[in-house]
Amino acid sequence: MLELIEEHRCFDGVQRIYRHESEAIGLPMRFSVFLPAQAASAKVPALFYLAGLTCTEETFPTKAGAQRYAAEHGIALIAPDTSPRGADIPGEKDAWDFGAGAGFYVDATREPWSRRYRMYSYVTQDLRRAVLAELPVHEDRLGIFGHSMGGHGALVLALRNPDIYRSVSAFAPIAAPSQCPWGVKAFTGYLGDDREAWKQYDASELVKGDAASRFEGGILIDQGLADQFLAEQLHPDVFERNAREAGHSVTVRRHEGYDHGYFFISTFVGEHIAHHARVLCR
Repeated sequence: MLELIEEHRCFDGVQRIYRHESEAIGLPMRFSVFLPAQAASAKVPALFYLAGLTCTEETFPTKAGAQRYAAEHGIALIAPDTSPRGADIPGEKDAWDFGAGAGFYVDATREPWSRRYRMYSYVTQDLRRAVLAELPVHEDRLGIFGHSMGGHGALVLALRNPDIYRSVSAFAPIAAPSQCPWGVKAFTGYLGDDREAWKQYDASELVKGDAASRFEGGILIDQGLADQFLAEQLHPDVFERNAREAGHSVTVRRHEGYDHGYFFISTFVGEHIAHHARVLCR
């Protein structure tokens, strides 16, 4: 059951924060929802947005300026938190890139993280089911996108669940996490040392195989060329090469002068929502 925490009028729709119990995580979780005006009288398509390191469920709705475009297309926007909160695991707040605020959208298998850090199951199961059960959202018109760590999550969840997510895009994703310091740290901590086990959460590995579905609108990625994390952490070229070799339609747009933050995201978020709308709103 969803507990409404706050609500604000926004572009003739409503911006809300909810809390609910998560079976996968075993703790209450929070997420934000923008419902366009069209949702007052009928079910609408929905886009799930996965945020990056240190973010919460409030980051995207307050910084991206996406509601304007979602209202135009009649699409709901749903943004979960980036990790469990209140797990009380020793050391979970010691680093900004691991633990609290850094769940990496995996189901941890290594103790003590495996007890609570199950963000993959939370997003694909608990959150999705709660949204479909209690909000006016079409079950078969769901898309997913995200930024940085959340871009990694969006690509992984879409590639592994093409029956759930019909469209996918990402802003500056951690596109080959097995090959970068952020990903190696997270995967070692959450999954252990077996690199074979990492592949199920590495988009550049997943995209090599025959996907059950080639995304109708293709895969859209935007990357700023002034991004301070591009060379060491993101590796969109690895994903792009593997995707093309496997026959996926992928567009990686590289933009001079743009960095890693929400000024970059807010510049192109309207185009991302339009990308999803072409598939979800027909």
